[in-house]
Amino acid sequence: MKIMDEKEFADRCQLALARIENAIEHAADEGADVDFEMQSGILEIECADGSKIVVSPHMIAKELWVAARSGGFHFRHDDQLGWVDTRTGDTLDQRLVEILKQQGQIQLNLA
Repeated sequence: MKIMDEKEFADRCQLALARIENAIEHAADEGADVDFEMQSGILEIECADGSKIVVSPHMIAKELWVAARSGGFHFRHDDQLGWVDTRTGDTLDQRLVEILKQQGQIQLNLA
């Protein structure tokens, strides 16, 4: 596996976060009760019950981290699969769809 430099990591994180942000915005437009804010490269998603999900880059580890009610998850980029959970092998998209469905009853489409 090729080691990413900081610029490549930052670019990949920015693309992933923009994709997630667009999907959440679309879900909200479709009636989902969800709010979100991107600040300093960190995406904070607030569900109807006030609970939060945070997606943030971790430059030193070169990982995207997700903090949710169900736990903390770390994702590393794989050229074939995209962002992959370091423990389970699930993709970031799979995990976020599951988390948002469980935590906020939000149907997210990241396809």
